[in-house]
This record gives sequence, C-alpha cells and structure tokens, in this order.
Amino acid sequence: MCEPKLHIVDDDEAIRDALGWLFQSRNVPVASWPSAEAFLADYDPAMTGCFLLDIRMEGMSGLELFDRLTAMGCRMPVLFLTGHGDVPIAVSALKKGARDFVEKPFNDNDLVDRVIEALAFDAGERARQAGQAGVAARLATLTQRERQVMGLVVAGKLNKVIADELGISMRTVEVHRAHVFEKMGVKTAVELARMLATVG
Repeated sequence: MCEPKLHIVDDDEAIRDALGWLFQSRNVPVASWPSAEAFLADYDPAMTGCFLLDIRMEGMSGLELFDRLTAMGCRMPVLFLTGHGDVPIAVSALKKGARDFVEKPFNDNDLVDRVIEALAFDAGERARQAGQAGVAARLATLTQRERQVMGLVVAGKLNKVIADELGISMRTVEVHRAHVFEKMGVKTAVELARMLATVG
C-alpha cells in the first residue's frame, strides 16, 4: 500500500507550489498534478490519504474528477478548493459524498487542520476495513455447527439451553463453544458479540 499523502490536483502552478510548501512545512507528504487528466494517468488504486481538488480547471473539472474517482470505487476523502461563486456547486458535491470544501482565499492553518483530519479519517476507515476482513476470515474457519452454537452464545443462551435447542449434549456444546472462542480469538461471549457487531 502506498504512503498516505495529500493528492493535490490544481491547474494553477502558483497555487500548487504554495500548497506544496505549506503542507511540507507541517510534515504532510504531498503529491501534485496540473490537471485531472494527468492525475488519472498516474492513478493507482493502492493510493491512500486524501484529495484536494480545484473545482474549476481547464479540461476536466475537479467535480468531474470526483465523479470519476467515485465510479472507480475510490473512497479517499475529497476536499474541494472553491472560488466564491462555486459554493453551491461545492455543497452539491458534499451531498454526493465529498468531505469538505474550502473557499479561496483560505486560512493556511484551517486548511492544514482540515486535511490532517481527512488523512486521519482515511487511516481510520482503512484500519476498520482491515479489521472487518480479519473477522470475516476467522468466521470462514468455523464449521456449520460452530456457527450455530456461536449464534446462540451471542444471543445470551446458556449451554444447557443450546444443547436442548440443537439436540446435542452439553459437553458437545462446551467443545464447540471453546473452538469458536479459540478460532475467533476471544475469551468471552461479550468480546465475541462486540467483534461480530463490527461486521454487521
């Protein structure tokens, strides 16, 4: 996976340079492109971090790039740089899933803070998705019977009740329960329930 960084797409070289300097002075890794087309030519699904897109550019606009990224399944947070007249457009982008928009002229510290929040959000989402994938992989190791026992354990049923419901001995329930806890990497039913809640 690529290093998390701020991906700037803006057709104004002076703004790209100023933003690059600003973010590097706050230790935020930056990559920049002069157009949406140039960015798309370099796009890699393994990229992480967030975007800062100029809403109006020659050729493909920042909004069109956002739509293209969304269609490609890219979930990195997007912030838009907007001129005063672009606020209604930016608001409609928020409704489509953009994270934020910043009006020019912007406050340097405010912009950096918003980008750092977006980078943290992206890292948190990736960690959550990795955790879900890990739980799903563990669930895949359970037998059909272990899944049945697990469902009843999480529902708060006692071993005796589970044995009655499944028509098996209490000792067999205890063995299945132990296997479930071991495979899922938990010590209690509460831990198990909390883990399962993360994958819905």
